[in-house]
Parts: sequence; C-alpha cells; structure tokens
Amino acid sequence: MSQTENVTLHELDSSSPDIREQDPDGLDPAQDISYEPSTDRSAILQLPIWEYYYENWTLDGSRAQTGIIGTTQNGVMYLSMPFLFALFTKRWARWRQTAALCGTVLACLSFILSSFSTNVWHLIVTQGIMAALGCALIYSPMTLSLGEWFQASVSNQGAVNRAVAYGVVLSSKNIVGSTCPFLFRGLLDHYDFRATVRIWTALLGGTCLLGIALIPTHPSSMPNPSRTHRTPKIPWHFLRHKTFYIYSTAIVFQSAGYGIPQTYINQYGKEITMLSQTWATLLLTIFNVPGIIASSFFGYLSDNKLFPLSAATVASIPPLSSACSALLLWGLTSQGSGGLALLICFSITFGFFSSGYSATWGGFLNELEREAAQANEAIDAGMMYGLLNGARGIGYVSGGFAGVSLLKAGSGFTGRFAYGTTFGPLIIFTGLTSVLGGCVLIRKWEKLLLRIFSLA
Repeated sequence: MSQTENVTLHELDSSSPDIREQDPDGLDPAQDISYEPSTDRSAILQLPIWEYYYENWTLDGSRAQTGIIGTTQNGVMYLSMPFLFALFTKRWARWRQTAALCGTVLACLSFILSSFSTNVWHLIVTQGIMAALGCALIYSPMTLSLGEWFQASVSNQGAVNRAVAYGVVLSSKNIVGSTCPFLFRGLLDHYDFRATVRIWTALLGGTCLLGIALIPTHPSSMPNPSRTHRTPKIPWHFLRHKTFYIYSTAIVFQSAGYGIPQTYINQYGKEITMLSQTWATLLLTIFNVPGIIASSFFGYLSDNKLFPLSAATVASIPPLSSACSALLLWGLTSQGSGGLALLICFSITFGFFSSGYSATWGGFLNELEREAAQANEAIDAGMMYGLLNGARGIGYVSGGFAGVSLLKAGSGFTGRFAYGTTFGPLIIFTGLTSVLGGCVLIRKWEKLLLRIFSLA
C-alpha cells in the first residue's frame, strides 16, 4: 500500500497475528518496514511503542510526516516559554493558576481530538501545537511560583534550595520516561489507539490538577490592593552581562545533542544490536531511570549543599561526561548482539549525566543574581529561567532537524563499531555538541585564558 494512499484510519487489533504470534525473543516485524526516521522526542511521542503503532497505521498522508509532530511540539512549547514567563512573572501573576487550568483543559482537549484523527496533519495540529501550548501554559506559571517560594529565603549563596526544587521537578520527567514505555505498550496491546489516548488524557488531567493545587502563587507576586502603583517593569539589565550569553550558548549546544540518543536508541538497538521490541523498550527505560536521581543530585550540587563548587564547574560535569559516554561507549559498541552490554552502559551513563544538566540552571540563576547585587541592579530570576528554556527549545529543534539529515548521511557508512554504521554521524554529533555544552568553563577560566592570549 502506498504511504500516501487515502484510507480510513484504523488500528491493529491486539489479537492480530502480526503482534501476538511473533516470537517474543525474535525481531520485531516493524523492522521490515521502511520508514523515514522520526525526530520525535517529546513526552508521549518519544516512546518506541508509539513509533511501532504509527508505522502500522494507515493515515491519510505520508507516514514520514509523523516525525514533524515531535519537532513541532518541542518548538512550540519551549520557544513560547520566554513570552509566557514574561507575561506571568509580574503583570499577570494573579492569573497563574487560571492559566495553568486553561492549559490543562487545552492539553486534554488536544489528546481527545487526536484520538479521532484520520490524517497526519490532524496529529500535527492536536499533539504538535495544541498539546504543546497547553503544556507550556501549565509549566510556565507553575515554575515561576515554585521558584518564588524557594527564593523567599535567600543566603549569600543565592536562593536557598531553589536548584534542588527544580531538580526534584525535573526528576518527574524521568519517572514518566521510565514507566510510560511499559504502560503504553500494555494499553496498546489490550485496547486500541483511541482508548489508549483517552486513558492517557484522564491521567494527564488528574495529575495536572493535583500539581496546580500544590503550588499556589507566592504572596510577593500578588498585587497589593492598598497600593495603586503600576505593575513594575521587567528589569533587563542582565542582558548586559556576558555570563548570561555564555550559559545560554551552552544550553543550545547541549540540548541539540541531548535528544539524539533518546530518539534513535530504540532504532539502533533493533537494527544494529538485533534486539527484540521488549529489549528495545527496556533499553529506553534504562536510559531514563538514572535521570530520576541525577536531576535531584545536580540540583543539590548547584545549591552548594555538598561541595562549594562554582556554577560553571557543576554545569560542566553533565555535558562533558555525556560526551565521553557517547564517544567512548556508544561509538565503540560492537555491531551485533555482542554490543548489548556496552550499549546498556552507555544508556545508564548518558541518561544520568544528560538528564541532570537542566537541574544546574538553578546555579546559573544564583550566579546571575550575585552579579546583579554587586552591580546594584534589579533582576527577575523567573524571566531569566524562561529565556533559558527558550535557548533549550532552539537546541531541541535544531538537533531534531540535524538528526534526520545526519542519519541519511550515514546510510553509506561501513566500518567497525557503531561509528561504522548508519548512526555514526549521529554519535559524533552527540559527542561534539555535548563537548560544546561544557563551554561554561570559559566563565571559570576566563582570566587564565585572557592571560594566555595576551602573552601570545
């Protein structure tokens, strides 16, 4: 059947012999299907289970277009955050919980509508745009309030426990990534696509409402009815500090390579290491589990709880360690089933360090706040956090598009280890972008580098 032939959407029944009668230890039949590599790496759509079912559906339009969904979702969600953080930091602070509730309704509505999809563009609109906007409306105001509650008590090192709080929240992302592959696989094996999406919608709505109730807006952001002064403007003095640009650039590079392994590790495992679908799903779980600990751990380090390390030092550990993991473990994995052990080691180490990077942003904010205090300047940490998320979005989207081109470029590669496979360029790209993500060390070694260049 042609990929662009117009037919009605249908799902494979769980009793289909293509699924039920396959050898559980054998290769997944989806391997035999030629398809365009997906750049999907966001929330529900990054899971290999969904990729398997996408490839077995017949939608109106090309199946290659499903890769646009994840890239669109990441772009819309993260690139909208700077604007949403700017709106809700002061001017619309009183409407934060209302906005989060509206975001919950929008996200739930988007998934309900996607369950009725008959064309690929329906999924792009519902899951790629509507769901992304809904999630951004939930995340932005709630993160602002969370940061303010932990900024209420401030020491000479910065806001107390703020980085730890961000780290704990980010750990939940890895909890979802660890459990959902098996959750969705079980649901899809027992129900059809429509029922699975609706069950997910119910879970999404319930957890979002609970989270919104647990994080009220901090009183410091609420307008004082006894005063009639105008809403304070956002201070933009931090744009004059080079520290902000160094950290933002590092985030763009690290984010560009961060999603590559999560997106392609399942495909690599099935095609190169000859894993079954069950093992490929387990591999993604192994990738996400270490991040549960890593996010909280690096948040703890960023708040100087264990060692008095600078923000640049802490922020350089995750990307540089991720680079070593990609280049030395994934790159040197042997082809065939003999490479499974090294591939598992890569999943654990890369998953741990790369997932912990975002938790170091609390240290960035502490350092920028200290610089502002020394210059006697006002600063809005919430607004800066929104801009850092915007930098992350730029990296995610650029890495998603680069991944597709690099996978095509590696189609003619032959040689030893993983470097000699179709995924060779992806591995090199992941390693190099991770190294560049460690450029925050420029901030720490700035005086030494200037001295060296002046002598030269």
